[in-house]
Amino acid sequence: MTLRRVIGLMSGTSLDGVDAAVIETDGERVQSFGPALTLPYSPPLRAELRALLTRAPSLAADDPALRAAEAALTARHAEAVAALGVAAELIGFHGQTILHDPKARRTWQIGDAAALARATGLPVVHDFRANDVAAGGEGAPLAPVFHAALAAGMAHPLAILNIGGVANVTWIGDGGRLVACDTGPGNGPLDDWMARHTGLPCDVDGALAQAGQANDAVLAHLLGDPYFRREAPKSLDRLAFAERLTQSGIEALSPADGAATLTAFIAAAIAAAPLPVPPRRWLVTGGGRHNPAIMAALQKRLAAPVDAVETLGWNGDALEAQCFAFLAARHRAGLPISFPETTGAPRPLPGGRLG
Repeated sequence: MTLRRVIGLMSGTSLDGVDAAVIETDGERVQSFGPALTLPYSPPLRAELRALLTRAPSLAADDPALRAAEAALTARHAEAVAALGVAAELIGFHGQTILHDPKARRTWQIGDAAALARATGLPVVHDFRANDVAAGGEGAPLAPVFHAALAAGMAHPLAILNIGGVANVTWIGDGGRLVACDTGPGNGPLDDWMARHTGLPCDVDGALAQAGQANDAVLAHLLGDPYFRREAPKSLDRLAFAERLTQSGIEALSPADGAATLTAFIAAAIAAAPLPVPPRRWLVTGGGRHNPAIMAALQKRLAAPVDAVETLGWNGDALEAQCFAFLAARHRAGLPISFPETTGAPRPLPGGRLG
């Protein structure tokens, strides 16, 4: 297999910016890690993207606001590539998810791959989820095959948990068996709560949640969503729990108690993930690992050690970007990126398009 130096670009459901990272890989193993960085979105662009999430189900592809946001988002990705200052052979470009509805066989990531290729002078692999969704899969999570490569040789069963706007888990068992799903909410509802009630983009250091108390009745209502009775694989849209939240009575709570309740919701949903057997260890990546209130809630609910991925020397701020570099290399090598037990695909499937 051919080793390639690949740049991965990820803009997650937290809508906070572009993560960019370099790895050297053949799509089966990671030979080395290069530099990584995050370029935050401006508050106006973040607000424009958040507005698109609400409008996406009825949004036309030629909507002027959509096209303007896509152009700005693509330009920011090009800036991230330039800021890395590294010669590479290929880019893996996830784009920004604004709608994810696999039941309707629809998933929508915006971002102009052709414009990014012109701006960087590099071939760009993009549209990683569409093939899986078209075949009847969930289209997410796509990180498990990358997680398995990173965790080769570690004690199993092991869980790698990503807490972004949505939370997802990869369970790795004996023989490299993979099971994966979105567990439920990540930072998304909590970030929205903070924006509405405090004007802040997130609960920095979990301070507001730690000043409040979770409301058991609201939490029970939220956990009563039918999603939590489904088996893996399964996946979520960023706004999947919006209606349930509206009905839950959470808006009657104080800002601190609401934040505490949403933090408890994240952890309780993760603890309820339908995994084959409990993992011996949980490794946490994504923005949620920076929130001490979330990490404490996880440690309270999970019957195994919970550690940030940095304990292994991994970079949790770059892991998803590294993943899409890895998946781009797999695309070029003709290897599958999704599997029956990770997305519900009918068979191992390739993914991505060169554009």
